[in-house]
Amino acid sequence: MRKWTIPFVLFLLCLIFLVPDQGRKVQANAEADSDAPVDPPKVEEKFGAVPNGLSTDSDVAKREAESMSRKTLRASAEKFEFQAEVSRLMDILINSLYSNKDIFLRELISNASDALDKIRFLALTDKEVLGEGDNTKLEIQIKLDKEKKILSIRDRGVGMTKEDLRKNLGTIAKSGTSAFVEKMQTSGDLNLIGQFGVGFYSVYLVADYVEVISKHNDDKQYVWESKADGAFAISEDTWNEPLGRGTEIRLHLRDEAGEYLDELKLKELVKKYSEFINFPINLWASKEVEKEVPADEDESIDEEETSESSSSEEEGEEEDAEKAEDEKKPKTKTVKETTYEWELLNDMKAIWLRSPKEVTDEEYNKFYHSLAKDFSEDKPMAWSHFNAEGDVEFKAVLFIPPKAPHDLYESYYNTKQSNLKLYVRRVFISDEFNELLPKYLNFLMGLVDSDTLPLNVSREMLQQHSSLKTIKKKLIRKALDMIRKLAEEDPDETNDKEKRDVDESSEENEKKGQYAKFWNEFGKSIKLGIIEDATNRNRLAKLLRFETTKSDGKLTSLDQYISRMKSSQKDIFYITGASKEQLEKSPFLERLNKKDYEVILFTDPVDEYLMQYLMDYEDKKFQNVSKEGLKLKDSKTKELKESFKGLTKWWKSTLASDNVEDVKISNRLADTPCVVVTSKYGWSAYMEKIMHSQTLSDASKQAYMRGKRVLEINPRHPIIKALRERVVTDPEDESVKLTAKLIYQTALMESGFDLSDPKDFASHIYSSVKSSLNISPDATVEEEEDEAEEPEVETKAEEESASEESELKDEL
Repeated sequence: MRKWTIPFVLFLLCLIFLVPDQGRKVQANAEADSDAPVDPPKVEEKFGAVPNGLSTDSDVAKREAESMSRKTLRASAEKFEFQAEVSRLMDILINSLYSNKDIFLRELISNASDALDKIRFLALTDKEVLGEGDNTKLEIQIKLDKEKKILSIRDRGVGMTKEDLRKNLGTIAKSGTSAFVEKMQTSGDLNLIGQFGVGFYSVYLVADYVEVISKHNDDKQYVWESKADGAFAISEDTWNEPLGRGTEIRLHLRDEAGEYLDELKLKELVKKYSEFINFPINLWASKEVEKEVPADEDESIDEEETSESSSSEEEGEEEDAEKAEDEKKPKTKTVKETTYEWELLNDMKAIWLRSPKEVTDEEYNKFYHSLAKDFSEDKPMAWSHFNAEGDVEFKAVLFIPPKAPHDLYESYYNTKQSNLKLYVRRVFISDEFNELLPKYLNFLMGLVDSDTLPLNVSREMLQQHSSLKTIKKKLIRKALDMIRKLAEEDPDETNDKEKRDVDESSEENEKKGQYAKFWNEFGKSIKLGIIEDATNRNRLAKLLRFETTKSDGKLTSLDQYISRMKSSQKDIFYITGASKEQLEKSPFLERLNKKDYEVILFTDPVDEYLMQYLMDYEDKKFQNVSKEGLKLKDSKTKELKESFKGLTKWWKSTLASDNVEDVKISNRLADTPCVVVTSKYGWSAYMEKIMHSQTLSDASKQAYMRGKRVLEINPRHPIIKALRERVVTDPEDESVKLTAKLIYQTALMESGFDLSDPKDFASHIYSSVKSSLNISPDATVEEEEDEAEEPEVETKAEEESASEESELKDEL
């Protein structure tokens, strides 16, 4: 026994020394392991990629997680300042109290769709721009991270270079930025942000930090980031997973924007706003599935006991055999497991590819809002959905917007703007194709999808394609038919009182007043069409609306006017001026009103240009009642001309210095002594004012367009009769000549002309006032008396100053 004691003791001592040492090694290893990076779970293959694609390593995953959770600009990034207008816009959005913050997703999806359209268009002539593998999938993907409160939207569109990121998202704002800010300050309608090209900034309604990761084929991958604090940063992306091509926007949501981490909420918004986007929109959605898994041993025993107790003693040998076979199979149970997969949110077929009979009014309204980026509650006034067949085949949908764009008529002839999207065989080509509609119909929204136009040609070659003329011709006809139908369906437009009563009691009541609304918004476009489009001038003339002396404030068409014309009336009477109230008091209407003639009142400056092109309608000529050529029957005209022949001849010579062409007996006056009319093809008084107000007008070059002025006198007026008697008595009387000139100047002003010498007119008025007050013509203005008090005050002050000086000397 003693033989084994000493070795055993030595063995124990060795163990005692070895165990602490191993413990220290284990502890050291543990500490070292705690400092080493721990591989997080593998990040999913390229964002939106299919399984078995390229996956990131642990270092990339770690750096990506850090970048997604920091909410601070990277120190190595290049810093920039936002442009002033962008900062103003962002301040409005960040500090806004708008309840409808949902629009941010709509704007981001719309921008993603535009980027996809661009790359698909480029691929028509160069297929290599699409790349390979997943890059060829043109889609939009939405993914959320509830833990980090990050919402990501990615597209495989054209992407942005570093310079694109700087220009498009910061320093060089689009012209729409300031326009939208002004619109916001006046109307406060945030829904219009997409129409001004600044929809991206709506992200700051819900996010306080935004990252834009983008890869363009011609540049490296870059990250744009901003906390909306007046600055942004751009840096080369070396930590996120390569996108291949396209853009990913990461929104670090505010605490109060947590609702946008709800999948149901995102699905609802896509369905509401982006249902008709032409590219697949996929959401990384969770899904619960039932799955068979092996059961635990304890559960298996419980199941066996339960099955044994419930079995009947009368079971036969066959059932026992089946039971024995079941016992040989492994026991399983059903559990619910959460999985993730891409879910398609917009599976609606393009509206224009469907039959018009299959599309509901609600679908047309939704499609218009998506197309126009106008998500207000206003519905389009009308739409036309048609398929054109024949030599040139195409499908089209046209809409009349509920309101005119804010800049519709600004720089009308200097800008090229079309609201039609052109597709060729379902491939988007351009939304800036101005050859599809004439300029005066640019207010229409819609799209055209042609099967005839070639795909793989440049835009310049496409513009020269012969089929475009045919498409344009058919589009114009359909557009005008749509507007005409809008008028025909409006109960206010019919003359039949019974028909109007029926319509007002029917469901068509919502169409009441629609054409008047259209005219107030787009009437000027119809007038411009009459000026520019000679081919469709008669069709457009049918769409004209105006007020008349008998319309009681309602709009009237030319057809309605003609239906009310007197049987003896050969011409359509009209007059132009600055306002309806001014025209209704015009002396040119006195005789016409007395004889119950209806006169059209044109109060828009463009009407003067319009009537230079619209010479007749339905074989009826237009007659401006303020110009020569008005024919009204008067049985005593010849007698009156002879009776006043001496006066008219004398008056014409008296006004020779005023460039008066002639003095005639008038057939248009009733209560006014005289008026000044112009020649039939010269400018009217209102047109002269319009031309004088032009910024770059040259008065010297306008003289030849001024109409020759003719003084028409009312032979029945007592002033004219008295003047004739004075002229017969003493034609050289200077006071009579002065009176005649004063009457002419007054008529000139009342007829709408500007006086060439207002001072001379004023002096004549004052002379007449003197005469009426029995004041001598030689009386002068009393001269102002000289005030002599000032020198006395100065002298007194000087005396006081002198006395003070003497007193000072005495004291010294």
